[in-house]
Amino acid sequence: MQDALKSLKQSALEDINNAKSQDELEAIRIKYLGRKGKIAETTKEIASLPSEKKPNAGRLLNEVKTLLQEEFTKKQGFLQQQGVGSEKKQDLTMPGYQFPAGRIHPITQTLKDICDIFKHMGFAIVEGPEIETEYNNFEALNIPPEHPSRDSFDTFYVTNKLLLRSHTSPVQIRYMQKNTPPMAIVVPGKVYRPDAVDASHSFMFYQVEGLMIAENTNFSHLKGVLLEFGRQLFGEATKLRFRPHFFPFTEPSAEVDVSCLMCKGDGCRVCSQKGWLEVLGAGMVDPAVFKAVNIDAEKYTGFAFGIGVERIAMLKYGINDIRLFYENDLRFLRQF
Repeated sequence: MQDALKSLKQSALEDINNAKSQDELEAIRIKYLGRKGKIAETTKEIASLPSEKKPNAGRLLNEVKTLLQEEFTKKQGFLQQQGVGSEKKQDLTMPGYQFPAGRIHPITQTLKDICDIFKHMGFAIVEGPEIETEYNNFEALNIPPEHPSRDSFDTFYVTNKLLLRSHTSPVQIRYMQKNTPPMAIVVPGKVYRPDAVDASHSFMFYQVEGLMIAENTNFSHLKGVLLEFGRQLFGEATKLRFRPHFFPFTEPSAEVDVSCLMCKGDGCRVCSQKGWLEVLGAGMVDPAVFKAVNIDAEKYTGFAFGIGVERIAMLKYGINDIRLFYENDLRFLRQF
C-alpha cells in the first residue's frame, strides 16, 4: 500500500505540473480527487487491509490527499496569474443581453429639482433623522403640549419622548443649535402624520423646508426667494399669491398659492375655478423659536417655508391621486 500511494502521488504531481489550461487541470482534479477518483478508490482498498495496517495506510493516504489539494490550488493560481483561462471559446459576435433601463421616481426627480433651485440660490442642503425628540418636533417650534395647533402636527410615537417627525423643521432646530447666523438651508426628507389615506393625503409624504437667517432679513426677501423658486420650477409666467395664515413657528405667516398651471389663472376644475393652487406655507421665524435655540432675536431675523413635494409633483406632471406614487405600478412609473 505504501508503494502504491507513493506511485499515485508521483503520477498525480506530474500530471498537475504538466497541465496547460484550467480545463486540463480540472480534469486532473476529477481523475485523482473526484468522488470516483483514484484517492476514493484507494480509500476503499484500505478497508480490506488487516486491522494493524489500516491506521498507517489511512495516515499516508490523508497526507497524499492534502498534498494534492495544495498542489492543485497552487497550479490553479499560477494559471490564473499567467492569464490562462478555459479553453472554451466565446463568440464575441453574439448579441449582448439587453436590460431595461431604470427611471428616476417622479418624487425623487421633483425633490431633486426643488433642491437644485435653492442650491443655485445659495442654500445648503441639510438632512437629519426621521426619529425625533418631542422637544425638537414640538416645543422648540413654539408648539407646547396644550397648544391646539399640535393636533394638526400629531404623529406616530416610538416611545413616550421619541416620535416619527411630522415635518422636517426639527432639522432646522438641530442646525440652529449648532451653527450661528447668517445661514440659509433647505431640508428635504420624509415626514409622518396619522392621516387617512385618500387621493390627496398619505400617512407618509415628503417635504422640503427652508430657512434663512441674517441681519435685517424681512418679508420682502421671503417673497423674492419664493417667486424665483416658482418661476424656475413652473415657468417665467408663474405668479404667486400670499394669504394670511397661522403657523405657531412663524409670525407673520402666509399660505402661498401659485397661478394654476392648467388654466393659466383663468379658472378650471383643477383649481376649483379660482385660478390659484396652494403649494406651500411660509412666514417670518417667530422670536420664540430663536429663544429656544439661543439666537439673538434683537440682532437677527429670518424666514422659513415648507413645501409639500407630492403636491408639486402632482401639479407638475398632472397627477390626480397621491397614492399612485407609492403603489409601485410600473405602468405608471414608466411614464416618467
